[in-house]
Amino acid sequence: MTQVLRTENLQKRFGGIVVSDNVNLTIDRGEILGLIGPNGAGKTSLFNLISGVLRPDSGRIFLNGEAIDSAPLYKRARMGIARTWQNMLLFRTMSVMDNLLIAPREYGGESIMRVALGRGRLRAEERAARESAMIILERMALAHTADSMVTDLPFGQQKLIGLARTLMNDGPLLLLDEPMAGVEGAAYETMQTIVREEAAAGRAVCVVEHNVSFIRDLCSRGVFMANGKILQDGTVEELISSKALTELYFGV
Repeated sequence: MTQVLRTENLQKRFGGIVVSDNVNLTIDRGEILGLIGPNGAGKTSLFNLISGVLRPDSGRIFLNGEAIDSAPLYKRARMGIARTWQNMLLFRTMSVMDNLLIAPREYGGESIMRVALGRGRLRAEERAARESAMIILERMALAHTADSMVTDLPFGQQKLIGLARTLMNDGPLLLLDEPMAGVEGAAYETMQTIVREEAAAGRAVCVVEHNVSFIRDLCSRGVFMANGKILQDGTVEELISSKALTELYFGV
């Protein structure tokens, strides 16, 4: 399989707290990797390092074989690293559509020069972005919410909008940080379907999730983290059946 992401000896500490301790991780094209572990294990910090929110103290990060550990966050997004957030970070005073329109991978930005010299191109870009956004919303059976304020939607639908915004970046790597927290019913099923479809289309997907059933249903491989370290990398069933890891995770 084609390797999309690789980290080598990734280190990050805040004073005496080590959030990433010599982390070596790989994710392949079309793979859904489950990243599990107790709170404070370093899972979200690892996402922050990969996406560029944090800079590592040492170690390397490679996307499709290209070193990106010195690239700023916006360049990593344009290279195709897309992610969701635990608290969604939706723009709550904007409509669903406007939340999606800010997120295309090739968003050209705004400037007086672009408006003055490229009005036709700007209109074409916006039209294409709106079409992409509607396709994504239709996949989630949420096309009818396009003009709604995100705060008017139920929580489960807001979580789906967070995922929809991420899908506006069509790059090779998708990082999902606790996508199922507070989600149930139809939204749960939709989330599973979309994640499977994205992997089947060739994306590398990494999921941080405490819902073990969700991880078991979706992921063929899992990584268990605690105290900033990867303690075990194997099948999800191997991780779940490990007595030592179960004691660390559930405290029993």
